[in-house]
Amino acid sequence: MNSFIVYLGYFYISIGTIFLLVPIIYLELGRPKDLIKAFFNLLIGFLLIIKNNKIDELFFVIFLLLTVLVVFYLVDLFLARWYQLTDNEKKKLTTFLELKKNLSKILDAINLIVSN
Repeated sequence: MNSFIVYLGYFYISIGTIFLLVPIIYLELGRPKDLIKAFFNLLIGFLLIIKNNKIDELFFVIFLLLTVLVVFYLVDLFLARWYQLTDNEKKKLTTFLELKKNLSKILDAINLIVSN
């Protein structure tokens, strides 16, 4: 189990390094949030490698850092998709009528699955 934790630590360090090096090499691809993600990836990786024998004591801290990292990734993903929409699509998505129509489609799909 300790070797798995060390490998996981090296994985997070490599992901953090990529998030640091890509904006340095290609300035067009860099965003300020990438530095925050790189920091959390590197911190999680170093914590996993350094404290691999005492992982029980740091479980809450590592879990909190992983949760923050996942939240950053999800917010970044949804914001990127939101900015790709046209103004008409944004207006349509923010109305209650469109939400009601989408929910009815989901319920129709669930009813179709249940009936079969």
